[in-house]
Amino acid sequence: MTDSQTPPPHEPSAPLTPPPYSAPQPGQAEVPPAYPTAPPVPASAPSAHSASAPSPEAAPSASAPVTPDALDAGTYSALRTPRSASALALDGTWHQISPRWVASQFLQNGLFLALVIVVMLVMAFAFEQAWVWIPGGIVILFTLITLIILPRQAKATGYMLRADDIVFRRGILWQRMVAVPYGRLQLVDITHGPLDRAFGVSQLKMVTAAATTGVQIPGLTQPAAEALRDTLIEVAETRRTGL
Repeated sequence: MTDSQTPPPHEPSAPLTPPPYSAPQPGQAEVPPAYPTAPPVPASAPSAHSASAPSPEAAPSASAPVTPDALDAGTYSALRTPRSASALALDGTWHQISPRWVASQFLQNGLFLALVIVVMLVMAFAFEQAWVWIPGGIVILFTLITLIILPRQAKATGYMLRADDIVFRRGILWQRMVAVPYGRLQLVDITHGPLDRAFGVSQLKMVTAAATTGVQIPGLTQPAAEALRDTLIEVAETRRTGL
């Protein structure tokens, strides 16, 4: 075979990828390739930093007091005071407990009375213990007296938030009024049993350095208990004194 009969080398018929740029034809202006660009940002649009950072005016104050609406929702309309009410004229507003606490106490004492009566009947008739009627009758009598005066006691129970302390009062005949300084608070505890949760009430307990000044406020609604707890903790941090 001669050199003239040698077949030409194999060449691809078309390129695998299009050329990145094609030269303009004669008589046409050169057009640069189009690249994707980001849309312009208007001058009035806020930046990401300004949108994420809260303004100083919108920041809540560290010493903002709790709103009375959260403490007085679902409570009695007026605090029941004795005839000598002039001694209770303190600066501030009295907040009361919820009437639902009375219903919860009625149910709990009713269950207790039912249990006492069942034990008395079993001891008297099954085991022939006649003496059980005397202590059982005394327990039933005192429980009924407690239930009778319970609504009156609930209306006379309240607390007041003052500038330097919280004042708690209870009782009509035997009155008790305790002032707890904010700076002495060591623990604020909220407790509620199964029946209390069913009625939506809680008990707030304040513990101080002296055990005798500990205060328990019963019958608070759950929003009021949480708002009062947060307020006491916040104010106590600013009024902390050496213990």
